[in-house]
Amino acid sequence: MPISLIPFDMAALLDTDEAVSEYLSQVLAGGDTDELIRAVGHVAKARGMAQIAKDSGLGRASLYKAFALGAKPRFDTVVKVMRAMGVERHAQAVHA
Repeated sequence: MPISLIPFDMAALLDTDEAVSEYLSQVLAGGDTDELIRAVGHVAKARGMAQIAKDSGLGRASLYKAFALGAKPRFDTVVKVMRAMGVERHAQAVHA
């Protein structure tokens, strides 16, 4: 009997502020910039890409392109989207 797989949609799991915070924190801790870009895209999709586009002042279609696999969005685009998602950015000193 063949195995039937269902598609995995990360955005479906990001239904609370706590889930979004933990997800982005884990991705940031990993240090992979490509993964961070994908993660921001997942969160934007979970929050509603049309609403994020409106709140960030960016076009919906351009957001899908900016956060597609292999895309390299500008830093200011990522910051605008994170702000529109209600995500704060912080820096903390690392002690050896």
